Amino acid sequence: MRETPLILVVDDNEANVEILETRLTSQGYEVITARDGAEGLERAQVDQPDLILLDVMMPKIDGLEVARRLKRDESLPFMPIILVTAKGETADIVAGLDAGGDEYLTKPVDQASLVARVRSLLRIKELHDTIEDQSHLLQRHKEELEELNQKLETRVAAQVNELDRMQRLRRFLPRQLAEMVVTSGDESILDSHRREITVVFCDLRGFTAFSEVSEPEEVMAVLADYHAEAGPLVEKYGGTLDRFLGDGLMIVFNDPVRMEDHAARAVRLTLELRDKIAELCDNWLTLGYQLGFGVGVANGYATIGKIGFYGRVDYTAIGTVVNQAARLCDEAKRDEILITQRVVTATNDLIEAEPLGEITFKGLRQPVVCWRLRGLRH
Repeated sequence: MRETPLILVVDDNEANVEILETRLTSQGYEVITARDGAEGLERAQVDQPDLILLDVMMPKIDGLEVARRLKRDESLPFMPIILVTAKGETADIVAGLDAGGDEYLTKPVDQASLVARVRSLLRIKELHDTIEDQSHLLQRHKEELEELNQKLETRVAAQVNELDRMQRLRRFLPRQLAEMVVTSGDESILDSHRREITVVFCDLRGFTAFSEVSEPEEVMAVLADYHAEAGPLVEKYGGTLDRFLGDGLMIVFNDPVRMEDHAARAVRLTLELRDKIAELCDNWLTLGYQLGFGVGVANGYATIGKIGFYGRVDYTAIGTVVNQAARLCDEAKRDEILITQRVVTATNDLIEAEPLGEITFKGLRQPVVCWRLRGLRH
């Protein structure tokens, strides 16, 4: 994003253009204008502004079609669009957002609402551009490493192949699994197999809204604190960190390391993790961050093994038990841990839990008998 954000105002009403231009330039933004949809589409493609204020009802090409064409053009960078129109019915708003609009303002435009939405979307634009830059940088690093590996391979082929194998495993596989493969030298461990596991899904409540209105540095600082607490606890209880999902984590117990008490380890982890993250949430609250923590835990059989292609392999679990844990996590409220009946049965002498009855989740054929985990029996 530019140091001084460039905003394109597209409206066929000259008075509206002048009002928006005056309000935006007073906030320190650079403004360019277009008087119809066709001109607006051309200016967006040529100037690639940081934000577009787009009227809906215009001659030649209406605002909705302009938004559709811009969002379909993969050659263009991300340019957030605020649709500005006198139509304020729910159906109109839905149509505008479906067409590609990122925000919606009704005329007459309120000054405070305009400034707030512009600032919010520019923050998102800045975060998006930062991620894109980092992605390009990582791609360049990857290409440099590939070139270096090719040169080394011509000199010491056998040694480099072994080193590349070990690095690939440790980068793309859970730590415990990578160590088992390297130690044993047997990659058959990665072959598809079926096993009973306990799966934990957890994430931060309110993180999406927080990331939309916060600076990128704030978002990354929150994630760093969160992962710093979660990582050591996962290792403490012997879980396998399957993947990071932004602010979410998927943790598997009983694979690849076998353990008879995997359900008990999972619930102990979630309870201690909830307490740790609650302390973080209290600290974040002093900074104005409204965040919480939710967890879903399920037990059952899954198919486990490697998926992917040469150069990019993941090791993961697939099955209803994974979907159940994910849906329970989505359903959990702030500081709530939801568990399935199988988890309760496996840990009944250890935990205190409250029955919630059957809950039907999208994508699952059968309703899930859910419990709210309160704590451990004393």
